Amino acid sequence: MVHKKILPIVFWVLLWQAVSMWIAQDLILVSPCAVGLRLLELMQEASFWKSILFSASRILGGFFLAAGIGILAAITAARFAWCRALLTPMTAAIKATPVASFIILVLFWFSSEWLSVLISFLMVFPFIYANVLQGISDMDKQLLEMGQVFALSYGKKIRYLYAPQVFPYLRAAFATGLGMCWKAGTAAEVIGIPDGSIGERLQEAKIYLQMPDLFAWTVVIIVVSLLVEKVILWLLDWCDRSNKRGAFW
Repeated sequence: MVHKKILPIVFWVLLWQAVSMWIAQDLILVSPCAVGLRLLELMQEASFWKSILFSASRILGGFFLAAGIGILAAITAARFAWCRALLTPMTAAIKATPVASFIILVLFWFSSEWLSVLISFLMVFPFIYANVLQGISDMDKQLLEMGQVFALSYGKKIRYLYAPQVFPYLRAAFATGLGMCWKAGTAAEVIGIPDGSIGERLQEAKIYLQMPDLFAWTVVIIVVSLLVEKVILWLLDWCDRSNKRGAFW
């Protein structure tokens, strides 16, 4: 199974190397070897890890804030029709508005230091809200009636009825939102240029035409994003398995 995932990556890296050699201009397309060497150099600098920590803490902070508020908003909207009516146009507007517009607007109101938190929140919130609300709306009405007949407690209703139904929707929202928050958060940092962020390093690489740095930091964003996504989704799956085994109750 492992080689089926590695071989495609090797193919694209070799193709990248071949195209780079054919163009023979690092300013247009730097080779993967040069990017790898530059990445090793960057990893020896303390500022490299500080930039990753700075951006990751804010981007993930915005993600978890969106997840928490989105779940609560979905539960409230499922319970009260007026809440759903109020939130529907707002979430539709957020999804339709370009990320760049939000970034520019937020920069008028807040410091660039927290820009990636707000942008990540705005990009993720509609997906969490819509998916969880859909999961609750799709609940089997017969199961809910059964819960009422057997007078299940609120905790047991969550465990046996709501959690299994809503979990696939929540997981799908997390899988989509995690990728989007990194893209949107990094784009916000490139425009806002907060000190010590990955976006600042990307902007510096662009200004000074440091193509190895530009590609190296792009690789870092991809790798960190994928690792964080794997970890969070694994934790989410673990919580679901534990809930089914009754470990939380």
